[in-house]
Amino acid sequence: MTMPAAFIGHGNPMNALETNRYTEAWRAFGRSVPRPRAILVVSAHWYINATAVTAMPRPRTIHDFFGFPQELFDVSYPAPGLPSLVDEISDIVKPTWVGADVDSWGIDHGTWSVLVHAFPDADIPVAQLSINADKPFDYHLALGARLAPLRESGVLILGSGNVVHNLAGVSRDMPDAGFDWAQRFDSDAKDTMLDDPLNAARLDAHRDFRTAVPTPDHFLPLLYLAGLAGASRQGADVLVDGYTYGSLSMTAYTLGMPADPARRTGAPAARIPADLPPDSVNI
Repeated sequence: MTMPAAFIGHGNPMNALETNRYTEAWRAFGRSVPRPRAILVVSAHWYINATAVTAMPRPRTIHDFFGFPQELFDVSYPAPGLPSLVDEISDIVKPTWVGADVDSWGIDHGTWSVLVHAFPDADIPVAQLSINADKPFDYHLALGARLAPLRESGVLILGSGNVVHNLAGVSRDMPDAGFDWAQRFDSDAKDTMLDDPLNAARLDAHRDFRTAVPTPDHFLPLLYLAGLAGASRQGADVLVDGYTYGSLSMTAYTLGMPADPARRTGAPAARIPADLPPDSVNI
């Protein structure tokens, strides 16, 4: 059986503590997929100058943010690692070099804020693949495509970021809405992911790209799902969509698991604590 794959718009880390229409969609996704042998996550928050895979037997839970309530810092996601996965990945993506990270990273909030809902028992091995900041969009799209054989061996591949992620543009008066430019870019990205995912790397030519994606870290995980979709000659499906604070898209996609999009009813995405400037807390 070919394992599904997904991209999750994770929003701010407070979603880990809340139940809303997005976290309910993540939970429904976790319940619907076959039990994975391992989960490989491409998180926006491991954005470094190298391509590497975590290879420790017990990855630590990383609280890579500032100023949030203690309850969030108390969250632990004690999933095991799978050190052998780095060798599997290295073999299938040759000649691309992939390093083994045995001690510097772990499971960051781009990963655990989603997995606490999707796989709350934390009993499935988890590894992260870094985003190489030195590489162009086509590199990430192609690397995603080359990871496709992992799906045949029971590995669930997840991208975690946000299609639209402009923290400097956050409006606290728009907790459940998006600016016109955010909606335009997210809508056109959606058309691309559903109909022509291999063209996702060309979204940097969109008129709203610079506003919607002022930095590439949260957008790049989408290209890994786009690459996987292209390799399987399929379009993606929408798991759930919507906006928060005007300048963030919460859209999530699945691959190989067609389903009706989650209803746009229920609670909006988690609020950012009122006394925090969003563009300085690493969310």
